[in-house]
Amino acid sequence: MADTQTTGTDAVPAGKQPRSVRVVLLALMIAMMLAMLDNMIVGTAMPTIVGELGGLQHLSWVVTAYTLATAAATPLWGKLGDMYGRKGAFMTSIVIFLAGSALSGMAQNMGELIGFRAIQGLGAGGLMVGVMAIIGDLIPPRERGKYQGMMAGVMALAMIGGPLVGGTITDNWGWRWAFYINLPLGVVALAAVSAVLHLPKKRAQARVDYLGAALLTLGISAIVLVTTWGGSEYAWTSARIMELIAIGVAALVGFVFWQTKAAEPVVPLHIFRSRNFTLMSLIGFITGFVMFGAVLFLPLYQQSVQGASATNSGLLLLPMLGAMMVVSLVAGRVTTNSGRYKIFPIAGGVLMITGLYLLSLMDTGTTRLTSGLYMAVLGAGMGCLMQITMLVAQNSVEMKDMGVASSTTTLSRTLGSSFGVAIMGALFNNRVSHVMAERAGSVGSKITEKSAQLDAKSLQKLPAVAREAYQHAVSAGTHSAFLLGSVVAVVALVAALFVKEVPLKGAGPATAKPGDGDGASEAGAHAGVAEAV
Repeated sequence: MADTQTTGTDAVPAGKQPRSVRVVLLALMIAMMLAMLDNMIVGTAMPTIVGELGGLQHLSWVVTAYTLATAAATPLWGKLGDMYGRKGAFMTSIVIFLAGSALSGMAQNMGELIGFRAIQGLGAGGLMVGVMAIIGDLIPPRERGKYQGMMAGVMALAMIGGPLVGGTITDNWGWRWAFYINLPLGVVALAAVSAVLHLPKKRAQARVDYLGAALLTLGISAIVLVTTWGGSEYAWTSARIMELIAIGVAALVGFVFWQTKAAEPVVPLHIFRSRNFTLMSLIGFITGFVMFGAVLFLPLYQQSVQGASATNSGLLLLPMLGAMMVVSLVAGRVTTNSGRYKIFPIAGGVLMITGLYLLSLMDTGTTRLTSGLYMAVLGAGMGCLMQITMLVAQNSVEMKDMGVASSTTTLSRTLGSSFGVAIMGALFNNRVSHVMAERAGSVGSKITEKSAQLDAKSLQKLPAVAREAYQHAVSAGTHSAFLLGSVVAVVALVAALFVKEVPLKGAGPATAKPGDGDGASEAGAHAGVAEAV
């Protein structure tokens, strides 16, 4: 191998996590929250930002630049951590994220803001990967399940609290503090990681695979732009979208070919020889597809059809996110105590299909209680899958590939969310436009000519007949979107059935036997990896 690593003490024993490890875990959760919270806080502040800086025509690029940079940087951060050391790569990503946040808060025009958001996104790409990979270094897989509830809780807190925090900050302190708020939290995380996290140093003799990184960045960027622009900025069959698809396919084919030649590939293709790793990447993609589609359409349905307030839109998702957090916590405990996990991807697939199908049954007469119960079923399914996918993926590779395994799984979920929002969104918009034209004639077509998604103010201005037609149209749109989601979720269930339950490495009686495959033959791999002082 191209890298060498020093030897520390054994991984921390089960049930004996020292205070320093708990401090590191707290810092990691703060970093994870920063990565997840940022877009939701900024989204709430965007109307105010546009009002001050102008540049309404470039509004979408404030989010797109961040998303593109995050997706493109994710696999590179994972590889850099594997080659040069996890701690240094993670701290560098935090510094870049904080620099981007500070610069975004000082932006004087929309062009500057977009550029600074791209810098912020480059750092954000290393936050989630760094968190997952460092936890993979510190905690044996058998014990890692106990921390699933913590990570699911951070995710739920970000999704629920993001819009509320963003609105409060913007109203009371100004939109610039939507970015500045990252600085004190990031500094705390940086200081804690610097002071108490001690991982073996690495020195890679091979050079970074710059060509592979460039090809992968180009391919991912093209895919994200297709899913972002398709059906909104440009028609799906337009020349621009076709060009992006061609560029993306060519870049990714070139990337795969080059990875077989590179001395230190960005994504070593041998990790896909593990059946479990490949299946978990697929399940992660489907989970991202479904989850972010639900996060987009559920508040829209509840505001447009059930008359809920847009101010507390994050709270509308509480049944789904609460169920996800509780089930994730239970799944983690059971996995830690028993060492068995295959039941959770299977149960998650069944619950996800069921929840999505139930949500597709909602109409204009569905009560909030009923829709909340449907959301809880979907949330329970995602709770079975969200962290188990990362746990099994990490358990399926050697320690030297922990970073690329974490980044590839994270990237799969990110790309899944992009495809989910684009495909479910296109289906939703098409259905809404069709029903509006059917129920309200030319008036309905005119209302949805620019966008099939109306905000609360626009909805209130509609005549009663048009408003009622729009409510039926949104019900029809969500029916189609969630029905598609339930069909796609079948793929996750089928993939889960083929998962091989390889004993988790680390503490507990379930130890891997040589020849088990899927990375399990590396029994005791965590010994000598992490020393937390």
